[in-house]
Amino acid sequence: MDHHFALHSRLEADTAFIADWALSRVLLMNDARYPWVILVPRRAGLSELHDLSHAERLVLTEEIARASGKLKALTGCAKINVGALGNMVPQLHVHVIARNPGDAAWPGPVWGNGTAEPYAPQSLTNACETFRVSL
Repeated sequence: MDHHFALHSRLEADTAFIADWALSRVLLMNDARYPWVILVPRRAGLSELHDLSHAERLVLTEEIARASGKLKALTGCAKINVGALGNMVPQLHVHVIARNPGDAAWPGPVWGNGTAEPYAPQSLTNACETFRVSL
């Protein structure tokens, strides 16, 4: 892995560590309204998907599919949303979010909808462990 990789300060503040996979750091978004993981390729200086090598893009695609499938199986959600925006956090990262009719933002996007509801400390620890084992 790139020894110069550092997580963007906003991601550091808004998430909790779940695991490191072959390419990506897997994080839990600290918003209890949605089961929401973020994959961050552990490479320095990335802001766009095309900044990855071809081989790394293949690995990231497989990691997105893995996170999506496991999150859907774990939550029983109606839909998985996947997005890589980067407007507020330029570091390349991919959101994988379990969505259900009636959730706080349904049917719209989660971004810019309401205020995040952080997990209680023990709930955050428990959620990370559940995801760590399940993903």
